[in-house]
Order: sequence, then C-alpha cells, then structure tokens
Amino acid sequence: MNFLAHAWLARGGSDDFLYGNLIADGVKGRDLTAWPDAVAQGIRHHRRVDAYVDRHPVVLAARRRSPPELRRYAGIALDLIWDHFIAAELRQDGRDRLLIPRCYHLLASRPAPARLAGMMPLLVEQDWLRRYRDFGFTCRAVEGIGRRLSGPNRLAELTPWLAADYPSLAADFQRLWPELEAALGDES
Repeated sequence: MNFLAHAWLARGGSDDFLYGNLIADGVKGRDLTAWPDAVAQGIRHHRRVDAYVDRHPVVLAARRRSPPELRRYAGIALDLIWDHFIAAELRQDGRDRLLIPRCYHLLASRPAPARLAGMMPLLVEQDWLRRYRDFGFTCRAVEGIGRRLSGPNRLAELTPWLAADYPSLAADFQRLWPELEAALGDES
C-alpha cells in the first residue's frame, strides 16, 4: 500500500497517528523513541499493514503473474496500483473530500524524514493523492520511483504489464481491500 491507502486506514486516529502512517516509509529501524508516542504508533501501524499486504494471497498471486525477470520490483508497482484503485473508489462517493486536505495539511506543516523530505512538497503541490485515480499518472509515478533506484528503470518496464493485467489487478483489489480493512478491525 502507498500513501493514500495508509491514510485511509489511519483516518480514525489522531493527526499524529495519521502523520506516522504517512511518513513511515522514511523512518528506518525499530527504535522509535525519538518520535512522539502517537506518531510511533502510526509508524508501527503502517508496518503492520505492509506486512499483511505483502503476505496476502492476492498480492502473492499478482506478483506471480508479473514478468519473471521483473518480479523483484512488482511489489513496489503494486503498492501504487492499490492507491490508484483506492483513489478511484474514494472519489466515487466523495470520501476523499476531508481526508486528502487533512493529509496535505499534515505533510505541509511538519518536517518529513530526510528520505522523504524532497518528495513531500511535490506530493502536496502536485496533488498526488487525488491524481492517483488516473492510471496514466499512477504509471508515471511507478516510473518515477524506478528513476530513483540504481541501474536500469525496471519499474518502468513493469508498466505495460500493469496495463495488460489491469482487469485482474482490479479484481485483486476488490478482494484485498475489504479483507485488509476487516483484518485491521478497530486497530486504527
């Protein structure tokens, strides 16, 4: 899962909890004592979500469908594709109206960890959380992550598979998302 999914799953918590979920990918290590308690709880929540998703049979099957030579990178691409489907779903019934501005306010008003500091202003200014609903934008975001990795852009090589497998990925999301929400219960 990527930013929007983590935000939705953490929306019922405090701003500190939500913020911890949003920045968790930029925080390394298990020692979270430098963070306020609610932020640390948010970081741990984010990590539990990631672990659940990474082990979920739907995600494992989707990764097996990816091109074998690119399978190592498929999880990154899938994280963004799940956000694409979430953005579309939240937009349909307007559930994004309050959540996205809340996220942008938190990200704009608080310092991000060094690993995310350069990206967060762009995420807010360019309205990534809403724009994920556009499949083309999501694929460009996947390619952008690939440019930040060393070596050839293997993530860019995955975008044709994402397009070809889109109907299966949409069906995967329809199974994964409710099971994830149910597994979390009232954890957030």
